[in-house]
Amino acid sequence: MNYLDRNEFNFEPSQKVIDAIRNFDPKTLCFYTRIYDQGKKSVISVRVSEIYHVPEEQVILGYGGEDILKNAIHYFLMKGDNKTILIPEFSWWYYNRVASEADGHFEMYPLHETDDTFAYDVEEVVEYTNRIHPRMLLLASPNNPTGNGLVPSEIRFIMEHIPADTMVLIDEAYASFISNDTDYIAPLVNEYSNLIISRTLSKFYGLPGLRVGFGFIGRGHDQFCSYVNKYLGYNRFSEAVTLAALDSDEHYRRVADEMDWGRRLYHQQLDPLPGFKVYKSVANFILIKYPLQMKERLQQELAAEDYKIKFMTDKGLESCLRITLGRREQTQMVCDTIVRVFNETIH
Repeated sequence: MNYLDRNEFNFEPSQKVIDAIRNFDPKTLCFYTRIYDQGKKSVISVRVSEIYHVPEEQVILGYGGEDILKNAIHYFLMKGDNKTILIPEFSWWYYNRVASEADGHFEMYPLHETDDTFAYDVEEVVEYTNRIHPRMLLLASPNNPTGNGLVPSEIRFIMEHIPADTMVLIDEAYASFISNDTDYIAPLVNEYSNLIISRTLSKFYGLPGLRVGFGFIGRGHDQFCSYVNKYLGYNRFSEAVTLAALDSDEHYRRVADEMDWGRRLYHQQLDPLPGFKVYKSVANFILIKYPLQMKERLQQELAAEDYKIKFMTDKGLESCLRITLGRREQTQMVCDTIVRVFNETIH
């Protein structure tokens, strides 16, 4: 089965990752790490601190980005009386569920469809935040499923104009596929104590099964950091593989370039067809509007080829497909199948 529905990784891990797995000494697992004796959380947090130039004590780790999101939302919504979180209108359903787990409630702010993308209106986000004054504001950049992101100047504008007691959580799980700029992170988390930026090894580094996430938080949250940190350290096998992945940017950048070939193919082949719109994406997936009357036949044809893509059911996106950007032959197969089904059923 070709899974192009969950934004997983259909390429090979880097050679450094493969070597780290092959050369891992199982006896290492017989002992806890000793790095906490140095006042550090993990070899991962130390390396991330070096890469992103953020103090190690402001680096947070989790069992994937999901764990960081859950811990942050639970912690901040369950402290005090303000239990409101603002989330994007079209976004990952999981945000809503995590808020409900913390006895919180969510309100939505709009994402706006333009000619070929969805976009945040940052002034509108600021207006919503000041009017509702939530405990947390969630920004997804890039956003799932729409694929749009924020640039650093937009993040700074939002931070400058919202209440200082609103915690801002930026989910950057899908970052780095288009831009490798990370220089904005350290200045932002050092300037704004109410900011959390969450990242993961699941997407750009293609290791969703490893379950490793990392992030950054502004100063002054020692109690939260104590809440999320693991006193006895982290999985030592995962640490070894993570270090190898973080040292493999050149390999994963080549993979990202392969994905860009897929973006271009979908735009070239599907945009000209009546009823289609291929949205710009800065993530490892692409959102495509298609004639809904194709749905059943397209599902059948893709299933016959052992392919799975995401047929959206979210309100407002019911006539959209979300397709993971896979290998060239996978992308070609899906694109050809869509064109063929269109010609047979619509054209």
